Amino acid sequence: MEEEIGNFLKVWISTWICLSYCYGVGKRIPHGITRFLFILPVVSLFLYLPLLLHSLHLGGLTAFFIAWLANFKLLLFSAGHGPLSAPGISLGTFCAIASFPVKLKQNPLQKASEFAINGELPSKSDHNRHPQSPLSYAVKIFLVAAMVKAYNYTHILPQKLHWLFLCFHIYFLLELSLAAAASVVAFGGTVELLPLFHEPYFSTSLQDFWGRRWNLVVTGILRPAVFSPAASAASKLFGSRWGPITGVTATFVVSAVMHELMFFYMSRQWPPPTWEVSAFFVFHGGCLVGEMVVKRVWIQKWGMRPLPSIVTVPVTVGFFFWSCFWLFFPPFINSCKADVRVVEEYALFGAFVKNNIPSSLFPNFKNNNIAFTYLKNKI
Repeated sequence: MEEEIGNFLKVWISTWICLSYCYGVGKRIPHGITRFLFILPVVSLFLYLPLLLHSLHLGGLTAFFIAWLANFKLLLFSAGHGPLSAPGISLGTFCAIASFPVKLKQNPLQKASEFAINGELPSKSDHNRHPQSPLSYAVKIFLVAAMVKAYNYTHILPQKLHWLFLCFHIYFLLELSLAAAASVVAFGGTVELLPLFHEPYFSTSLQDFWGRRWNLVVTGILRPAVFSPAASAASKLFGSRWGPITGVTATFVVSAVMHELMFFYMSRQWPPPTWEVSAFFVFHGGCLVGEMVVKRVWIQKWGMRPLPSIVTVPVTVGFFFWSCFWLFFPPFINSCKADVRVVEEYALFGAFVKNNIPSSLFPNFKNNNIAFTYLKNKI
């Protein structure tokens, strides 16, 4: 654990040095091919740095932050687009926005202006998307701890229930980790936390799930980097009707490739993977395109009313879990051994804390630390 934490610090120090270099490049070189060529070595390095980490938690989150989010933001920055191209941005803010799921703070007037510029109106979900309360995060921390404890009994649990635990564990852990990382850099500064999730268990369609509720950080970076260029090009070549469909298809293909890369960082599976993770996102992309076509015929051509949410929510959520059981969970369990490694990493972290923090600060830590007890039993 000590070596992993040391490598983690080295990776992030290297990341911020590289981002400082990119900030300087942006100050001196106008956007275009020349800026892209100067930034390309950093993009390549960001693909390599996560390989220095081997844990699911530190390695997986670092890969997501720099190999995916930071690289996409830098590619947009090289073209003069994206959040890093905001005028008058400082070095610290540049590094924070590039590294974490945060954005520049906006007052209500700026947000209204942004909707007006884009020709949009705030939706009901935009009005209701308030920051979650500390109690909500506390409950999710408790649930994660309960799930870690439940992993000790997976041998007597049905396989589907075991996978369901893993699904909620990933959801809670991702939300807590992103919120914690973003809150540290956003506290008292010029940036604020991006919306992460918006009640995905109330999704009324795949379009609602992927576009407005699930992992909005990824949605927010894929929209300008992939969807908009692909949709615009298709509209010019084939007509406006094909623009959104092409944009969605391109977005899910890129998302499939990036998720496969994230899975490789976590599993280090070699020979090459079975591509089940990619197949999951390509499958959902195809289903979403089919859903868009059906909606267009159902509502626009036939003039039918949308189905009620009491029907669409169970169907959407049920379809999502069914496809996860089919394509997404098997490689995480069979190849990545995520259920075993997660518990082991909690145990190693518990042992690290016990050995490096004075016992007087946490007198009951040894007796109450589930992870340490798990590690002791393993040894």
